[in-house]
Amino acid sequence: MKAEIIAIGTEILLGEIIDTNSAHIAQSLPELGIDLNYKSVVGDNMGRIVETLQRAWDRSDLIVITGGLGPTEDDMTREGIARLLGEEPFVVPELEDRLHGFFTRRGYAMPPSNIKQAWLIPSARALENPRGTAPGWWVERDGRVIICMPGVPNEMERMWANEARPELVRRSDGQVLVTRTLKTLGIGEGTVDEMAKPVYGMPGIGVGTYARADGVHLRIGAKGATREEAWTRILPVEEELERIFGPAIWGKDDDTLEGYVHGLFIARRATLASMESCTGGLFASVITDVPGTSSVYRGGLVTYSTEMKIEYGVDSDVIREFGVISPETAGAMARAARARLGSDFGLGITGVAGPDPQDGVDPGTVHIAVADPDDRTHHLSMTMNQGRQAVKRRAVTQAMLLLRRTLVEAGG
Repeated sequence: MKAEIIAIGTEILLGEIIDTNSAHIAQSLPELGIDLNYKSVVGDNMGRIVETLQRAWDRSDLIVITGGLGPTEDDMTREGIARLLGEEPFVVPELEDRLHGFFTRRGYAMPPSNIKQAWLIPSARALENPRGTAPGWWVERDGRVIICMPGVPNEMERMWANEARPELVRRSDGQVLVTRTLKTLGIGEGTVDEMAKPVYGMPGIGVGTYARADGVHLRIGAKGATREEAWTRILPVEEELERIFGPAIWGKDDDTLEGYVHGLFIARRATLASMESCTGGLFASVITDVPGTSSVYRGGLVTYSTEMKIEYGVDSDVIREFGVISPETAGAMARAARARLGSDFGLGITGVAGPDPQDGVDPGTVHIAVADPDDRTHHLSMTMNQGRQAVKRRAVTQAMLLLRRTLVEAGG
């Protein structure tokens, strides 16, 4: 089955809203043995919506649409499908009653414009939406299927999980795709690709490399009549890649770098404290996203000014001699965090997020240090100039990498 995704909405087209719906659907389709060939975004314009629908109708077996199911004039998905198929919308009394009930329970009358949310066309049936007023559509004609769902992500995700996906599973041709992602650190993408070549020729297997913020990912994919059959093809490849890459593989699938680092601290029964400057507490935010962090992370200090660094224990002589943005000051921050908060390890981050230079240091320059229980200091520096937010995120990732390297070398 050849599939296509269409996101409808001018706000998505103009980048005012990030289209997470298409990503969610795209990640689900391979597991159903459905090949996704195209993704499109179209604004709230009837002519262009119909043109996009017609193109999808001509080349795809399954068309999944999100957005445009609201009650306003610029919500045109229903009208566009009706025009594509030459069918007339009509009001379904049961759907109308549900809409009236939705508004009555909230203490006010249904606006007249909402009546279009009770429409169907002859080739469509309604998909339940327990989280909103807009039912979805399952349209079936001429051997093709159109699935329409709301653009609101939590409504779409529930409808996909409860209504659309189960029906697609029932219609599956029996070919199921399963994937395994192995995540590596410390090796460039070209080298990873070269090292993985021994598995590239294995029958029925696809392997690809992808550079990500947390390292290079190796994605293994295989199809089978059942998930079990597909997994029997993946497992030997996974084992061979684990043999080839050894400890360079730090995680799989949905594992996060912060979760991995947290696990290293748990295994070592060690604690961590941090002192951040240019990242403004982002490291603390990310590490505390991991459940159970309180057993590892004692706390963090955001010392944005030089005065606050000194106030919380950074040696003023270090700052005077080397500058506030230097590997030496990052090390002093790590030691101060460790001493001040009573942790086994301390982390220090100082730098220039940008966009302007500071004290003669270029924007995007960041120095990171880890102080360990043996009073040794481990350093890492980075330079990138892609905007403040990108610099801060990259610095936090590099801090996780330095913590990982320090703990692994220490036998964590």
